[in-house]
Amino acid sequence: MSVEAATPRATRRASGWIALLVLFGITSTIEAGSVSHVFRFMPLYLATVHVPPAEVPAWTGYLNAAFFLFGLPLVPFWGVWAERYGRIPIIARSAFVEMVVFTVLWLAQNRWEAAFGLLLVGFQLGNTGVMLTALRAATPPGRVGLAISLFGVTPSLGFALGPTAGGWLVDHGIANLHTLFALDAVLSLGAGLMLLVFAREGPRPPAPPGSAARLALGALRTALTGRVTLIIFGVFALAYFAQQIANPFLPLLVIRLYGGPGVAGQIGIVFGASALLGALLSPLAGAAGDRFGFRPILAGACVLAAVSLGALALAPNLVLLTVSAVGLGAAAATAISMVFALLATSVPEERRATTLNLVLLPIYFSSVAGAIVGALLVRDGLNTLLFTAAAISLVGALLTTRLPSVARR
Repeated sequence: MSVEAATPRATRRASGWIALLVLFGITSTIEAGSVSHVFRFMPLYLATVHVPPAEVPAWTGYLNAAFFLFGLPLVPFWGVWAERYGRIPIIARSAFVEMVVFTVLWLAQNRWEAAFGLLLVGFQLGNTGVMLTALRAATPPGRVGLAISLFGVTPSLGFALGPTAGGWLVDHGIANLHTLFALDAVLSLGAGLMLLVFAREGPRPPAPPGSAARLALGALRTALTGRVTLIIFGVFALAYFAQQIANPFLPLLVIRLYGGPGVAGQIGIVFGASALLGALLSPLAGAAGDRFGFRPILAGACVLAAVSLGALALAPNLVLLTVSAVGLGAAAATAISMVFALLATSVPEERRATTLNLVLLPIYFSSVAGAIVGALLVRDGLNTLLFTAAAISLVGALLTTRLPSVARR
């Protein structure tokens, strides 16, 4: 091997970890805020593309599944391509794909055009793990936990701001749902350009030899071997499966209790509040995990999710619905924080970057399966769907007992 090949490849002067944290945090917040418009306003949007009211619940589930389905086979490749061609371009690629997706949703005139736009999301997946890997590589050892926990707040922050601001714009006649997606396209374009202009990678090790397919399969084998990693991914998958059975259909609960004018704003308030509390609780959950252990806090989050899902089914008014949604948002944020922490402390150094690149793989699988199962269950009513999701979340809590109290390498 030549000296040149053995030398890490350097780019222009590297951005510091604080600069990367700010840039990635802005990007993640914009992405989550824009995506939240799809998740929270999908039942309302479907009416604008001429879906009959009776078919809206099922199509809500199918299109939420389409959001992740097409891109699943590509997920292992993004980490490989990031190490080969650069992490910043791979992250920026997500923002540019989002721009295309939201442009299609803006212009769509029927359900099939909307479905085509959502299938394109498959080319957007895989950026969070790459951001985590790049951020961890740039952060000094004494600041890794702080950097990751602060970055972990940004998706919840986007999911809080997105529905609240979007619902306000729609209810006040400033934008309709189509022009809201046009605004999302502009913001996504800005995020991608921002990364390319301002983000600078530090030195990277030379890319490993071999084809991308072989390396991607190797990454999957590396990430999905080891008892602790498999159990963590299993709990994560079950917890998210339970939530994704219910999540696409939660706006229908608001419509059920509060129909008529202003419903977009009510959806924004209910689910913006739940996501905001989740964002605020994420660092507190990390501190609680440090003190009491990540495993019991993760189990508690699964139990809280089950209780909240059951309460959503029985909520008689918007106040109790909001309280229940806040509980579910807190449970989701806590579970994600605990999973990230468990992986950061359980996975050996030589596997860590590969595992972080694939950290959201359980979410993608669970989102597809959950949306499809939810679309089938919703035919029997929203309550059946929510109680089923609650039972599955309790199974996830039981599975945490298989994790060691202290992570073993």
